[in-house]
Amino acid sequence: MNCLAEQANTVIISIEYRLAPEHPLPIAYDDCWAALQWVVSHVNTDCDSDKEPWISTYVDFDRVYIGGDSAGANLAHNILIRAGSEGLNNSVRIKGAFLTHPYFWGSKPIGSEIRDVEQREKLITYTVWQLVYPEAPGGVDNPMVNPVVLGAPSLAGLGCSRLLVTVAEKDLMRERGIMYYNAVKGSRWKGEVKLVDVADEDHSFHILIHDSENAKKHINLLASFLV
Repeated sequence: MNCLAEQANTVIISIEYRLAPEHPLPIAYDDCWAALQWVVSHVNTDCDSDKEPWISTYVDFDRVYIGGDSAGANLAHNILIRAGSEGLNNSVRIKGAFLTHPYFWGSKPIGSEIRDVEQREKLITYTVWQLVYPEAPGGVDNPMVNPVVLGAPSLAGLGCSRLLVTVAEKDLMRERGIMYYNAVKGSRWKGEVKLVDVADEDHSFHILIHDSENAKKHINLLASFLV
C-alpha cells in the first residue's frame, strides 16, 4: 500500500508491510495502519527522535491519499474502513484513495465467474487467501477480502472523500471490483467515486507491461487523480 501526500510535488511513502506466510494476516493490515498513523503524526513534531523532518517539511497533510494495486488495493480498502471508524492522529483526513485491480473475492460466484465449487477452490484468488490468512474467520467470505458480504462494515463509513476504482477486462477479479464500486455508490457514503474499466488488459497490466500505451495512460490517470 502507498501513502501519498501532495504539496508542490507528490511525496510517495511506500509501506513495506510484513509478508505471509511467515507473517500471516491480519498483521499486514496492522503494519499499514501503524505506518499511516506514524506519517500523520508528523503534523506536530518537535524534533522527536522517531520523526523524519522531511515529512513535516514537504508534506501537505490536507492532501493525503492512499492506494495500491491488487493486494495493495485490498489493504487500502481496509485502511479506509478503519480510518472511518477510528480516525487518524492529529485529526488528519484522507482526501482520496485509488484501488487498482483490487483483490476481492467470495465463496458465492457473481457474473461470469466459475460456478463449480471444486474449480473455484483451485483458483488463485481462493488459494492465495488461504495461504496469507489461513485462520480468517469466514474464510474467503471474511469482510477483509469480501467487503460486500453480509455483516461486513458499511461502505458508507469509508474514511475518504474521493475514490477511484480501476479494473481490467481480462482480470479474474474484474467483476468483484465493479460490484465493490456499485456497492459504494449504493451506500450512504458521501464521497465521490469513479470507476474505470480498461479494455483488452489483464490484472496489474500497468506493472507487468509498464511500457505499453495502456499502461502509460493508466499511470497518467492515477497521477491526474491526485489533485
